[in-house]
Amino acid sequence: MARLALHPIGSALPKDAAANRAAMTPLEARLAERRAVAQGGWGPEYAERCHRKGKLTSWERTLRLVDPGSPIRAVGTLVNDGELYGPDKRPAPAAGVITAFGRVEGRWTMIIANDNTVASGSWWPRTPEKIQRAQEMALRLRLPVIYLVDSSGLFLPEQAHTFPGPTGAGGIFKLNARLSAAGVPQIAGVFGDCIAGGGYMPIISDVVYMTEQAYMVIAGAALIKGAKSQQITSLDIGGPDVHVHLSACADHRVPDDETCLLRIRQEIATLPGPAIEYYRRSAEPAPPRFAAGELASLFPPDYRHVFPMPEVLARLVDDSLFREVMPHRGPEMITGVGRVSGLWLGFIANNPQLTDHPALAGEKRPGGILYRDGIAKISQFARTCAEDGVPLVWLQDIAGFDIGIEAEKEGLLGYGSSLIYTNSTTTLPTLTVLLRKAAGAGYYAMAGMPYEPTIQLATPLTRLAVMEGRTLAIGAYRTRLDENFQVVAADEAEREKTRRGMQAIEDQITADMDPHKAARQMDVDEVVAMGELRGWLETFAEAAYQAIGYRRVRNPRIWALHDLVALVDGA
Repeated sequence: MARLALHPIGSALPKDAAANRAAMTPLEARLAERRAVAQGGWGPEYAERCHRKGKLTSWERTLRLVDPGSPIRAVGTLVNDGELYGPDKRPAPAAGVITAFGRVEGRWTMIIANDNTVASGSWWPRTPEKIQRAQEMALRLRLPVIYLVDSSGLFLPEQAHTFPGPTGAGGIFKLNARLSAAGVPQIAGVFGDCIAGGGYMPIISDVVYMTEQAYMVIAGAALIKGAKSQQITSLDIGGPDVHVHLSACADHRVPDDETCLLRIRQEIATLPGPAIEYYRRSAEPAPPRFAAGELASLFPPDYRHVFPMPEVLARLVDDSLFREVMPHRGPEMITGVGRVSGLWLGFIANNPQLTDHPALAGEKRPGGILYRDGIAKISQFARTCAEDGVPLVWLQDIAGFDIGIEAEKEGLLGYGSSLIYTNSTTTLPTLTVLLRKAAGAGYYAMAGMPYEPTIQLATPLTRLAVMEGRTLAIGAYRTRLDENFQVVAADEAEREKTRRGMQAIEDQITADMDPHKAARQMDVDEVVAMGELRGWLETFAEAAYQAIGYRRVRNPRIWALHDLVALVDGA
């Protein structure tokens, strides 16, 4: 009863590993290229402009803020990728703001930094949404939030897309208040422009620092000169002389960027220490026995070909040790527990390989589909993890729900609703990874973005859509096809027209399934290389266990999971 026995999983790479790796290489190169564009802002000229003012760029501030050698896990890197805005058709790489998990003084934090190389840190379409998404992650995990403010406010030519709606800029201030009400520490450093909405963002923070170049104003000097004919500067209106010594809207003034970052680090150091070691309960973190870098060699380039999900798990969990739960029920789904960074995580994963048909002896049926037993299995496992406080990782490679007469007779709609209820009401930290296929209602059922996972990641192979392009094309042109889906036409010209129409639909859907497009419009939080997944799981696990006292985390001796294993697995 006191512990679940973990078992070794995994084996050497398959014979087609080299071909798989070769197919992945250009996809990862494309990802690296787009990340570099996003992190480069508007380029070296604008970075040099910051340096001439005696300021660091926002990425330089972020790198100096985090612990030396500690990873920065950026979210929303590809937001607005390739989009152009305003009358001059200017890009807004990463929506002009850095949002990232970063470890500061040994504690995971959420860092939100206006990119001062992109129109002086202006807020573009999706900038408010991106900031709010980062704030929500911090609220869900109770992570301290650090604001590095250097923003000239809304990019006004696009104000209709950033001001009025439910995810408009005002939502940032609402999240400031919700974080404060929940007791989540917020610390702000103001480094330069802090105008209008940018001026409101730091105010609810527990501690506000201002450099000598910083100012916070409802309206800048240019606007006041025009409205009131007063010859003043923004520093006169709202610099540290005003806000530190008179208005008390800020707490401390510091000479420069470097000092401000040092003082923010010192503030974080005063917070209670992380509970990570406590929740490890003497377990030592260990890398997988099979290197996480091998993940890119497991996936065939053709999405219709299968791969072994246990081999993926073997390259994610500590020491490649895993305990599968309910392995003999719904084998198209894998449920179980393992440690990552010495901390317990639950895993729910699609098994894309063929499995035995439960009713037809000797028959197989495709994996990557939700059948009745699999749905019931993952719903019960998810509820058990929620009861025990074990954070959940969902690994998707799903084509959807089973369909047909038998599926309806078995009540898949009802079982699916139970699963949706489970995912809709949980308060458990959850990480959803779209490994490859993320299709139809299966994407929803497996804790897709509409069900508010704490973090949702895509990979270079992710295909997020209701259905594949070829399937949709067949449906659209069904009346012109025979039973084998071949074009039926009176002459070659008509046949060719139908083929071109079907191909256009397929090409459009394939383009829409691009993971970069999903990241651009915030349908996923980040696109990550396969080899980065283990590092992301480490960050997620440590962030989920860092704070103490805000959610139930049961001692493993009294897990409800033991009861489930005893009743279903018999051991």
